[in-house]
Amino acid sequence: MTLPEYFDHIRGRRVAVVGGGISNMPLVEMLLREGFDITLHDKKPRDELTDEVLKLESSGLKLKLGPGYLDGLEGDIIFRTPGLHPMTRELARARDNGCVITSEMELFLELCRGRLLCVTGSDGKTTTSNIIAELLKRAGFNVFLGGNTGRPLLADTDKIRQEDYVVAELSSFQLHSMRCRPDVSVITNISPNHLDVHPSFSDYLEAKSMIFKNQKPCDLLVLNADDAHSPGFAAAAPSEVFYFSGKMPVENGVFLSGGKIYRSTDGSPEFLMDSSEILLPGMHNRENFMAALTAVGGAVDARACRFVAASFKGVEHRLETVRKHKGITYINDSIATSPARTAAGLKIFKTKPVLIAGGYDKNLPFDELGDEIALKVKALFLTGDTALKIKSAVERSRYYSPSELPVATDGDFTAAVSAACRFATAGDTVLLSPACASFDMFENFEKRGEAFKRIIAGLE
Repeated sequence: MTLPEYFDHIRGRRVAVVGGGISNMPLVEMLLREGFDITLHDKKPRDELTDEVLKLESSGLKLKLGPGYLDGLEGDIIFRTPGLHPMTRELARARDNGCVITSEMELFLELCRGRLLCVTGSDGKTTTSNIIAELLKRAGFNVFLGGNTGRPLLADTDKIRQEDYVVAELSSFQLHSMRCRPDVSVITNISPNHLDVHPSFSDYLEAKSMIFKNQKPCDLLVLNADDAHSPGFAAAAPSEVFYFSGKMPVENGVFLSGGKIYRSTDGSPEFLMDSSEILLPGMHNRENFMAALTAVGGAVDARACRFVAASFKGVEHRLETVRKHKGITYINDSIATSPARTAAGLKIFKTKPVLIAGGYDKNLPFDELGDEIALKVKALFLTGDTALKIKSAVERSRYYSPSELPVATDGDFTAAVSAACRFATAGDTVLLSPACASFDMFENFEKRGEAFKRIIAGLE
């Protein structure tokens, strides 16, 4: 079915769209152009909506805003925002009343005609997705990249040919109720995350597993051989399973041994490159690269793999060097929205950075991160809802020494960043790596990273 055929199929039905964020607005605009009766439900009050959203009222868009935005939710078809759990009471009630619950990404995957590679995991999804796309482009393929990376794909549906590749990053929220069948599925790693929305860790795991549950034996699932949850995923997979590993050889997949990266088929390894050829720093980025190499397999030759390894500089807000000023290096890792992500980032530094952390509380434990901070951070500046939780975890650590690790808290983000900058001296690195989501102060991690970059750009 094409996108115009889908619109013809549902014509005359009432449509509700929950969430006026980046992923849903192209869908809203398309539905309005097609003449549908649409109500947009958004928890933001009117004065916080963008002008782009408000202008759509003149095209017939109805708005239900504020704290009661889900009250009376109804429609023949409801497109939910990825961040809203599909079993939310109002969605469940609408489903019981006969409403069809779907999402922009779900619809795209139903209509997509290209070769589909989907990536999920707790950390590294975006970097891995981007590396896959760069590898395939270098090999000469036409590639569409989007999904949870921030770029909706639905508007591209009718541009995509069967021979094209589509690389889609999928969050647990997007996957939760989805029946997708990727040609290749990738799970980078698993650690507790988003427990403010998922009712349990098992619910989070179940959502992640939906990336492969509907695959067929001819499809491929790529797993991290070093992750404790991979055996469970492999046992449940209906598809073939390949692995990547930074610790041991694998029979089918990609592994690191003696500083060299190999691609193995039926136990026969082929040398690809020295790991030092990968421009992105840190072991976690080597793992991201190996996941991507496993996903593309023989579609990309060794020469193209080495080119991308040596030239790919990473994605904005991911250990991004913002500025070097008066001997101090400023790094933006706003994407670090979990303790595991911040801990992984700390491992790349040869000298202890001045760390800025804290943000929205996703009900995640900080005990292990507390140990990492106590061991690997020169000074800690905390802000946001989780400031005191992180401070407590650090102070409980057996490695913590008050004389060696100053800890300061400030409820204001700008003040916390400024204090960290004043503390740093020549030779230091000031690192924004929050270990938390941004929603207590910012719309998303990108806005938080941009705020950090503006502060750093203004330093004299």
